[in-house]
Amino acid sequence: MHGPETIMLVLPADHLIPDTEAFVACALEAVHHAQKGELVVFGIRPTNPETGFGYIEVAQLGPQTQAALRFVEKPDQQTAQEYLATGRYYWNSGMFCFSAGAILQALREHSPEVLQAAEHTWGHASTHGDASCFDAQAFAQLPDISIDYAVMERARNVTLVPAKFGWSDVGSWPAVAQAIPPDPSGNTLNCARGTEYIGVDTSGTHVHVESHGPKIVATVGIRDLVIVDTPDALLVTHKDAAQKVKSVVDALKARQQSCTQLPAIVHRPWGTYATLKEETGYKVKRITVRSGQSLSLQYHHQRAEHWVVVQGTAIVQIGDLEHLTVPGQYRYIPLKEKHRLTNIGDDELVLIEVQCGSYLGEDDIVRLADKYGRTELPAGK
Repeated sequence: MHGPETIMLVLPADHLIPDTEAFVACALEAVHHAQKGELVVFGIRPTNPETGFGYIEVAQLGPQTQAALRFVEKPDQQTAQEYLATGRYYWNSGMFCFSAGAILQALREHSPEVLQAAEHTWGHASTHGDASCFDAQAFAQLPDISIDYAVMERARNVTLVPAKFGWSDVGSWPAVAQAIPPDPSGNTLNCARGTEYIGVDTSGTHVHVESHGPKIVATVGIRDLVIVDTPDALLVTHKDAAQKVKSVVDALKARQQSCTQLPAIVHRPWGTYATLKEETGYKVKRITVRSGQSLSLQYHHQRAEHWVVVQGTAIVQIGDLEHLTVPGQYRYIPLKEKHRLTNIGDDELVLIEVQCGSYLGEDDIVRLADKYGRTELPAGK
């Protein structure tokens, strides 16, 4: 369904809502108001003077749906305590409901530059089946602004539906820890398979480990920390200071560094890849391809590739020849030779790729054909 009357429910991916039935009831209430042209936001009744959330002022806290009077920024501790004392402020959940026509009209009135950039991006998108692929350059030109700033703070037809369901914003590490059952010492673990954790004289600590292989993690004599270990980055912070992680991101941006160099898993339309190891002259990846999917027909100017299938059944095209390839078999793709990988089996295809060359950046790729319409995009397979 599409068109101006279509109702949109906008939900962040990092929220935990265990009571589905209560959530559906509130969503239906939101839909009722959205059908009347209102912009609906879900408000969370505050339980403490939280400084990590924005707030929404209303006439009075209560079970009723009512007009949102104003949106306010994340406050300092004293201001948050004052908000709580008034009984007139909800936490801004970042969850919204509105019709397509209403949000477009709101953008037209309050942020026409955002709407213009979005229309430009959509005009340069390509559609393949039920998937739309945006042009990278057009998408990058979209203004970096939240819907709160662009529309909600300026509009006069914003309605607040109070959340009558349990809710947790797991957008911070302490919140993630709260969503995991603790051990007898109050420690919470979210570790990759094969990870062994040993805690000695440790309490209230959250340990998150992403690893491509077995790993032992030990903590001794610590309290209330967050430890996040990924293949390319390590974070150690006290829970009370977890909101300051943004300062690390800002520092990296100031140095013109990305936050991470080797993402644990990068998602593509056909599957995923993970960089296992990279040093001068070579890079090792683990690639997965979903059943029936294929990488683009492509070649590289500065690297050759070695492929070993470890799971599934593949057709590997090298030049104009196609090779059936099963687990344990190896294929070599020379420098500047066109090639493509296709999963022809019913199960996920997994292979190990070793790249060798003077330059191993993701932008060293020339796509000759691509079922996802990415022949104009420079990076990634």
